[in-house]
Amino acid sequence: MSALTVLRTYAQTNPAKIPPSILFSHTETSITIYDAFPKGIFHFLILPRVQEPLTVSELSNLRTLLLSGDKARAKQVISALNEDAKTLRQEIQEEMKSRYGFTWGIWTGFHGAPSMDHLHLHVLSDDLCSERMKNKKHYNSFHPKLGFFLDIDEVLSWFDAEDSYYTSMAKLDTKHYESMLKEDLSCWRCNASMKNIPTLKAHLQEEWDTQAKREKAKIERRRKMEEKSAGDKAAAE
Repeated sequence: MSALTVLRTYAQTNPAKIPPSILFSHTETSITIYDAFPKGIFHFLILPRVQEPLTVSELSNLRTLLLSGDKARAKQVISALNEDAKTLRQEIQEEMKSRYGFTWGIWTGFHGAPSMDHLHLHVLSDDLCSERMKNKKHYNSFHPKLGFFLDIDEVLSWFDAEDSYYTSMAKLDTKHYESMLKEDLSCWRCNASMKNIPTLKAHLQEEWDTQAKREKAKIERRRKMEEKSAGDKAAAE
């Protein structure tokens, strides 16, 4: 199975035949898989299944879908992915609470110039703390301020814009987007410049650890206040 077309293969496969180590869930119109190279603690891909009237070529990537000639159908596909992503985000948040005791940000979007065939929506936690984050390209492809990572709400907004704007954005020029991957490294949270990936990863881990400590302290304060309130109420009775 070619690495370039593996997502397309999954999208054409009966979900029951996809190994549970790969498949997370599925609906009538999509499958959700674990990203093989996660860039955050949580990282999934949602793929539209190849079913008539949709074609393999139409679902090759975001550009081919947007410029397929059927704008309404393209919007329907992306809207369906968005609904599935909302459900997935809720499941991720529950797992965050279960494993870590608090929740943090989750990003949902497409790459402007994807490296694999078949349309896929990334849903990942914004910690970006992962052993799989190995180079500048990996990081910049998810940096929310560079423009390579296209938030799904932004993409959906194109459908409500003037036709000329929609067409302009839908072109998704590969050279334009790939140039963004060469931008200097910087923390997406505080904008601090980073000299290399190891330094950046250590910084991101520190940022997330600080956030975790702050959120857990907030939860503990709330718990104590609720206990005090319950105690005061019981005493008054």
